[in-house]
Amino acid sequence: MGWRGLIHQTTDDAGLAVSLAARSWTVYAGFDPTADSLHVGSLMPLLALRRFQKAGHAPIAVLGGATGMIGDPSGKSKERNLLSMEQLRHNQQGIDRQIRSILDDTGPHAARVVNNFDWTAPWSYLEFLRDIGKHFPLSLMLAKDSVSTRLAREESGISYTEFSYMLLQAFDFVHLRREYGCELQIGGSDQWGNITAGIELGRRMDGRALYGMTFPLLLTSEGQKMGKTEKGTIWLAAEKTSPYQFYQYWINVADADAGMCLRFLTELDRDEIESLDGARQSHPEQRRSQQRLAECLTQTIHGWSGLSAAQQATQILFGGEIQGLQERELLEIFADVPSRSVARSLLEGGWGLVEALVESGLSKSKGEARRTIEQGGAYINNRRCADTARKLDKNDLAGPTVLVLRTGKKNYALLRFDAGSPPSAS
Repeated sequence: MGWRGLIHQTTDDAGLAVSLAARSWTVYAGFDPTADSLHVGSLMPLLALRRFQKAGHAPIAVLGGATGMIGDPSGKSKERNLLSMEQLRHNQQGIDRQIRSILDDTGPHAARVVNNFDWTAPWSYLEFLRDIGKHFPLSLMLAKDSVSTRLAREESGISYTEFSYMLLQAFDFVHLRREYGCELQIGGSDQWGNITAGIELGRRMDGRALYGMTFPLLLTSEGQKMGKTEKGTIWLAAEKTSPYQFYQYWINVADADAGMCLRFLTELDRDEIESLDGARQSHPEQRRSQQRLAECLTQTIHGWSGLSAAQQATQILFGGEIQGLQERELLEIFADVPSRSVARSLLEGGWGLVEALVESGLSKSKGEARRTIEQGGAYINNRRCADTARKLDKNDLAGPTVLVLRTGKKNYALLRFDAGSPPSAS
């Protein structure tokens, strides 16, 4: 992990590396269920657990059923909105499935997915204050960045609820050590205060040495969090971000960020990554780093079928035949293509391709449309058509309501055949 630049801080730089190489450890990272899917930023702790598991260590993924009810103030400028129990349960189920798809829950180093609500809920408020709270000096809590930075904001500050988050997460580490022998917590660099609080609590309550390791946050070269686009967050759930959209996000990563992403997020070896670094310098237009990055991550998150679908969708934009795709996928692929709604009744008697090209805006006149067709520059669902008398019918639809027209190499238009009437641009 060192040559990849993944280690930001540890509580014992030299000793921890030696100990990890000498024996199998139990390692944990936490995931608060603030949504029903993890996102690109969650890849760092999730894939770190996977690396530890492949190196012979036992990973624990902690779902924050309890801590998620409060919200982590780390890295936040204002109070989080509190979620209902029903929403939290729904979110936990989605995240649980995603974690289990990445980590191996069989074999000698089987991964565990546990919920901190299970060991937090039985505590009464008075018991928690008496048995846990007394071990936390207020000065220790106030010194943590996650607290001090919020206290400095006069307009927002920090509530007692979020102030208590650190105690709950710290006790997670103590419980996991007692129950599973867990001695190492990992997380993003913004979690350092929470991690060291758990280490201190373990020392005070049980007299045990615990350890922490953080990795850098996943930021672009401009200092922005990765996984954010103009259209929103890039999620790991296919229902929220399709494999095609996920693949395209990594295909479009800037050259300045590609090397970091290859090191942080893939399991490619050093030689291949350095070879891609060289190719990026000598032939940046080929975007080999981005293609390899997109392949690796899409396969990891969405499997071989998801990768295949994403690559097929990408090929369609470059003239590949349109077949076997759902309508939702077609609309995502051509989301930025001019579209127009037309009456479905036009297909019942056969609608001339010449008229369709004009209606779609790909041709300015019928004469121009005919010339385009005669010269072999017209395509129906990426299939060339050189017949000016060609009529379109329902069998030409690429999906229940969608037909894709193209002129030349990359001038696309989408026609949506909905019930109703007059055509209107969208």
